[in-house]
Amino acid sequence: MPRFEFQDTSIPGLTLIEPFLASDSRGYLSKTFEADIFGTHGIPFTVAEELESSSQKGTLRGLHFQRRHSQDKLVRALSGEVYDVAVDIRPASPTFGKWQGFYLTAEDRQMLYIPKGFAHGFLVCSEQAVLHYLCGDRYDPDSENGILWNDPELAIDWPLDEAAAPILSERDRSFQSFATFRKELRAV
Repeated sequence: MPRFEFQDTSIPGLTLIEPFLASDSRGYLSKTFEADIFGTHGIPFTVAEELESSSQKGTLRGLHFQRRHSQDKLVRALSGEVYDVAVDIRPASPTFGKWQGFYLTAEDRQMLYIPKGFAHGFLVCSEQAVLHYLCGDRYDPDSENGILWNDPELAIDWPLDEAAAPILSERDRSFQSFATFRKELRAV
């Protein structure tokens, strides 16, 4: 019987996951989460919310995080393709300020587990994409925050078409720099 496969990344805690998949001539059955299996792989994940977003090509959402009620997330593409980015913003982490990006597609079904203490964002690479999230804590609008998607210190290598600017919300356009974020951390 096929099993989950867990792949560590260069940032501790950030995990790429291949879900359980059984397919035949009728179609497929996929299991994307089981608490006990995730727990045995060092991911003590409790689901508090389930979210879904649909976006057109070129849409860039992020880099989002919450100061309180930090959310760990299990993210996957239900349709289309996204370039998904996680930035380590855990102050005591040896990989603080490091980022990693992954292509998530409906076709390959891979999922990304993003622990608490990360900023998260994605860019839609296909004509349309639907992203699904399981979140480990509730959305808290009073503590939501973000870091600029194109912060020069982070230097995220987004796969953008050279001729097109990403489609951003006003909120995402106005996020703080990583330097400002670091200064705020020191002040706390």
